[in-house]
Amino acid sequence: MNNLLGQYQPPFGKILTAMVTPFDKDGAVDYDLAVKLANYIIDNGSDGLVLCGTTGESPTLTWKEQHDLFLAIKNSLSTKAKILVGTGSNSTSEAIEATKQACKSGADGALVVVPYYNKPPQEGLYEHFSMVAKAAPDIPLMLYNIPGRTGCNLLPSTVKKLMKCSNIVSIKAASGRIEEVTELRAICGSEFAIYSGDDSLLLPMLSVGAVGVVSVASHIVGLQLKEMILSFQNGHVSKALAIHEKLQDLFNALFETTNPIPIKAALVLLGWNVGSPRYPLTKLNDVKTKNLLEIINNLSLK
Repeated sequence: MNNLLGQYQPPFGKILTAMVTPFDKDGAVDYDLAVKLANYIIDNGSDGLVLCGTTGESPTLTWKEQHDLFLAIKNSLSTKAKILVGTGSNSTSEAIEATKQACKSGADGALVVVPYYNKPPQEGLYEHFSMVAKAAPDIPLMLYNIPGRTGCNLLPSTVKKLMKCSNIVSIKAASGRIEEVTELRAICGSEFAIYSGDDSLLLPMLSVGAVGVVSVASHIVGLQLKEMILSFQNGHVSKALAIHEKLQDLFNALFETTNPIPIKAALVLLGWNVGSPRYPLTKLNDVKTKNLLEIINNLSLK
């Protein structure tokens, strides 16, 4: 793989937006607005979407809401972009059924998170992901390692074993450690696609072999992120670094409190009435909203 020259084509593109789920004033999923937002995101720098993940508030969506949301957006985008669906669960049987449904419905991939709360050992993680992969062999899978939320870390050695499943093709690395990319590449090789799970770490992770990002900030700065990636891959490192530095305040503000609280507030400030998160998440407080608005104005996003 020659990542610096941009010759390698990642399986899901370079920028995937982990999309929010819009809610109306009554707290119901606003499918029409979701379709409009999805098309806007794809027209502004993203190669694809991840629906019903952490940012999409999957813990408080019913399976029917998730399925209906996918169908609405898939029918709108057609083949215009890659669409991955979050199908992970701390129940292996539930993850299997959700992944099979995503495959049957025509998803381009599934994002399968490390089982949360029950903290399985590495042997259990291997069995969990293997069973999901074997139950839905026709859909490409992106593993999702985010120990800060799951309480459990998927080790590179386990990922290497899981590469025996031909449809496990990538991982969203969201441990907050740049070293995670280096460790994964050392043991899994250069053809296993590693995506940064943190906007603020995208450029450093690109420098050690990541192929792209599953992004929150790309809701509003997708074109800038695309320019940063292409600049880096074409050898214009100083330009990429300048964009990285310019966006740091936004990256920090979007994760100043629990995601997706800030990105939903940012979208509302920009005229997208996506509503507040569902409880137990709450909307962004006034002080943080004021700070976010100042950052948006400084970046001339409005």
